[in-house]
Formats: sequence, structure tokens, C-alpha cells
Amino acid sequence: MSKKVLIVDDDPDVRIFNATVVEENGYTPIEAANGEDGLKVLKKEMPDLVLLDVLMPKQSGIRLYRELKTDKTLLGIPVIILSGIAKRTFLRSQKALTEFGDKPVPEPESYLEKPVEPEDLAKEMKKYLE
Repeated sequence: MSKKVLIVDDDPDVRIFNATVVEENGYTPIEAANGEDGLKVLKKEMPDLVLLDVLMPKQSGIRLYRELKTDKTLLGIPVIILSGIAKRTFLRSQKALTEFGDKPVPEPESYLEKPVEPEDLAKEMKKYLE
């Protein structure tokens, strides 16, 4: 059975692009349109990797990432952030949440700024799935 990659992004075109890259590299894509749905799918499917957008409606990727890195059952799932915002902005948001009483969380395994080239995404996925 091929490894499962959860794609969490509110943009359907980005989900299609990412799902295509995932499939072309021999993995099984699973999709969610926001952080809230992403969390439900995560707990049900237990994917081998998560491709996560940051800015989304309902529950942001910032919150979902924090949930992933503080939930004991999800903690081991690697996350590749795919976002249009700079990595330092994302890290600053995580630091701000920590200052408001949330637990500190580690940096994501990978952070790719959109737009991302298919071969760059494939290379990052292989680091965690091979």
C-alpha cells in the first residue's frame, strides 16, 4: 500500500496541483479544504505526511500545525508547510501564540514558499516518505 499524503489547502487549484505531484511520485493523496476538515481527516486517516497551507478559512494552518505538534497521537507525522507567507512570519505567529499561553512547538520539518516547483515538492516529500 502506498504512503498517504494529506493536502490541506483552501485553494482547489493548489490541491489539484499538489495531488498530481503526490500521485506522480507514487503516493496516495488525501485532501481537506481547511484546517478544521484537515484535523478530522488526520485523526481518521493517520497520513504519513501533511502538506499544509497557512492562511485558510475556518481553522488556519497556524492552528492546525500547533494541534499536530502538541497532540501525542499526531506528533510523529511530518509536516511540509506550503505557503505564500514568509517562513519568518509563520514562526513569529507560532512564537506569539506561545507567549499567549500555548505550548511551544518545533519548527516545521520543511517550509516551502508558494509557488513551488513540482520537483522541489517531490524532493521534500521523498525526505520523509522514503
